[in-house]
Order: sequence, then structure tokens, then C-alpha cells
Amino acid sequence: MRFSSLHYFPLAWPFLLALAILAVVVIGLVELGILKYAYERMGVPPRYVFGVLLLSLLGSAINIPVAQLPAEEMVSGRLVDFFGIRYVVPVVEQWPGTVVAVNVGGALIPVLLSLYLLHKNRMYVRGVLAVTAVALVTHQFAYPVRGVGISVPTFVPPLVAAFAAMLLGWHRAAPLAYIAGSLGTLVGADLLNLGRIQGLGAPVASIGGAGTFDGVFLSGIIAVLLSPVAAPRARQP
Repeated sequence: MRFSSLHYFPLAWPFLLALAILAVVVIGLVELGILKYAYERMGVPPRYVFGVLLLSLLGSAINIPVAQLPAEEMVSGRLVDFFGIRYVVPVVEQWPGTVVAVNVGGALIPVLLSLYLLHKNRMYVRGVLAVTAVALVTHQFAYPVRGVGISVPTFVPPLVAAFAAMLLGWHRAAPLAYIAGSLGTLVGADLLNLGRIQGLGAPVASIGGAGTFDGVFLSGIIAVLLSPVAAPRARQP
């Protein structure tokens, strides 16, 4: 096994660049003060917005192995299209089998931030309900893709998370959307489908990586954009 094959960006460069540009636009809105108050209401100081988004993008190239499935014929060095998004399959040599890993940018960072927001905003019941709703929907849309693992249409998690957040907690729609979009996607698309990974020929089945990273990342963007919707009403006693 080549250690370097575990670490790669899950999306092809045009799609990764598009996410980076979108993140820069959102950061610009925060820095200009357009979303400053609303983002503070979310529970994350504006000065940390850039760091969180940047770490998520850079962390998407880092996979922490946690398990290994039996050897099989591997797909290697390809770009796989799914719902218009192009995912990267790393080049492998003498790969022993599918390595199950946790993606830093698409799983570890979102989980830690979600737990922080859940505690800070004290939305335990609403959080569980929103995460469950997103998990159930994404599980229905999750699809096994050979060479990649489990994938879900990019806009399903953030849109469902936004709807659930506005329905369950208008005044806290922003943090609730991030929590639901991140945890719901990881549970519904990745964790509930671990049993379907065997036989897909994916060198690395990354939880929060290829197939779900774009949905998780966009959930964070949608959460920020939801902030000004709830903020004016949140100011009222």
C-alpha cells in the first residue's frame, strides 16, 4: 500500500475550484459586514469563518484509515461522473483491498463544529430531529458508485437541511442547517451504507470524502446564507 494514495482531493479541479470560489464570495460577504451579525448569531465569530472553510477544503485531501475490507479488483486512476460532478479515484499499486477512512475536511471538522454548535445553541431535540430528517432523505438518494463508494446528489443534503432547519427552528436556522446537513449526510449516506461498499472496487471508501464532501461543504455555505433570513426576526425579544 502506498501511503500517498490515501491522500488526494476528492473532486476534480474544476469542481474543487468552484467550491473555493464560492467560499471566497461568502467570506467576502462576512468581511464586508453583510453577514457579520447573522454569523455571530450562528455561534461562530466571523474571524473564524475563513479558517473553517479553508481547513475544510484543504482537509478534504486527508483521509485517516480506520478499517480495511477484503481484497478485490480495484478501480484505479480514473475520474468518475455522478450527477454532473466528477470524482477522483486515486492511482493505486498493490492495493490490499478497500480502505475505509475518515475524511478530515468532510467528516472530522464538520462533526466537531456541529457538536460545538449543538451545545452552544442548546438545540439537542431539534438537532436530533433535523439530523434524522436529513439522514433519512439522503439515505434514499445514496447510490453505490464503482470506484468511488457511496455518492449522493450534491444539492440534496444542503437543500433538505435548509428546509428542515427553517421548519424546526427559524430563529436558529443557520446553525441547525449546518448540523443537519453535516451529520445527516454522514449518517444517511456514509454510515448507513458501509455494508454496500464491498465489491465496488473503491481503493478508499472515505466517510465524508468523495461522494459526500461536496454535499457536506455546501451545507455549510447554505447555513451561512440562511443567517440573514432568520437574523432580523431573531433580534426581536
